[in-house]
Amino acid sequence: MRLTLRTEGPVRRLRLSPTQWVVSSFFTAILVGTGLLMLPVSYQGRPPTLLEAAFTATSATTVTGLGVVDTGSFWTGFGQLVILGLIKIGGLGVMTFTTVLGMVILRRMSLTRRMEAAAAARTPGLGDMPSVLGALVGFSALVEGTVFVALTLRFWLGHGMEPHRAVWHGLFHAVSAFNNAGFALHAANLMDFVGDPFVCLPIAAAIVSGGLGLPVVLTLRHHLRHVERWSLTARLVLPGTALLLAGGTVMFLVLEWSNPATLGSLAPGERVLAAFFQSVTTRTAGFNTLDFGQMHPVTLLGTDLLMFIGGGPAGTAGGVKITTAAVLLAVVVTELRGEAAVNVMGRRLSRSTHREAITVIMLSATCVVVAVALLMGMTGFTTDQVLFECVSAFGTVGLSTGITADLPELCQAILMVLMFVGRIGPAVVAGSLALTTATRHFELPKERPLIG
Repeated sequence: MRLTLRTEGPVRRLRLSPTQWVVSSFFTAILVGTGLLMLPVSYQGRPPTLLEAAFTATSATTVTGLGVVDTGSFWTGFGQLVILGLIKIGGLGVMTFTTVLGMVILRRMSLTRRMEAAAAARTPGLGDMPSVLGALVGFSALVEGTVFVALTLRFWLGHGMEPHRAVWHGLFHAVSAFNNAGFALHAANLMDFVGDPFVCLPIAAAIVSGGLGLPVVLTLRHHLRHVERWSLTARLVLPGTALLLAGGTVMFLVLEWSNPATLGSLAPGERVLAAFFQSVTTRTAGFNTLDFGQMHPVTLLGTDLLMFIGGGPAGTAGGVKITTAAVLLAVVVTELRGEAAVNVMGRRLSRSTHREAITVIMLSATCVVVAVALLMGMTGFTTDQVLFECVSAFGTVGLSTGITADLPELCQAILMVLMFVGRIGPAVVAGSLALTTATRHFELPKERPLIG
């Protein structure tokens, strides 16, 4: 990222790069949100500490969902509205940034490379920024509106909520679900609705829709029946999403089926619904209908992997993204086969793509490891709990084993940094690598060190 000062007459103007704009915008939103949550109109009972307000604002803006206070009982209607606004800013902010960044990358290419990229993307209007951003806002409004109606009717007619309360709960959870935030207005999150498909399935649909990402949605919109025209991103994200959803569901069913504290106390049909819902929300949404604090350590480890991978690029999901994990897997498979080129879904990946994926994975893993080491050194919680908390924060998931509020203030501050880096970092790093144009006019002698 470059920060430059340009002089025009006596006035010097500060110009920020696109990545600096998005970082500063998110930071400003967090500051404003913290100030609003500190107002007496935002809370009921005791006032929040500065850290509690800042943690909540950070969690909402990064659409994570971790909390140190109960959203439904601690914050007033105005405070909840502030949280909802921050969720909306955070969700659409990253989607807009990644979409615009993709256009910037495309326009910095040569004419030939731009034509090749447009042909590979097979997305009409890729260079038309207003129409693409309009599609982004329209798609989010359509999904949130549909889920809002479904949840409102269910809360009102199925659970006896008063109409005005059902409307607010329907709106809040619809926006929180599409933006993969995981904030809920119930002390037990969604555990009271563990066996209700009319609550769980609409929320799951919103989570998956937001997590796919705009490029995939536009590809499906224009080429739903013509798979051969799908972009490589769509070809990776759609089967990757299906595989992770199915694998996560099976994992929860197998490992938690007889656990009386989680699935064991439910009817068989409810167990399948709960396992599927947790498989959906684990990949960055953060809602829970089961108590993760009572799950088997192996389940927690598998959940860590799902949270770290996340959803699709240019969407509301967090994590390192399905495409990044798929590219890394393809590189490993190619190396094991002894092949020279990395081929995926009928396409050959450039070497710069290999390096970008490896860089994002390594930097992300390093952030998590450092945070885990710091928290383990300052708390007495188990490795399973600390690792789960850190991966959840970095992946902007919001799931917890129940230790968030009990962490020391310094540890909560570390989680805040992890949420911010996890939300902004992968997109910024990937974009910066893709925009790098420096070339070396000579090559050094080649030598192969011993590996392994």
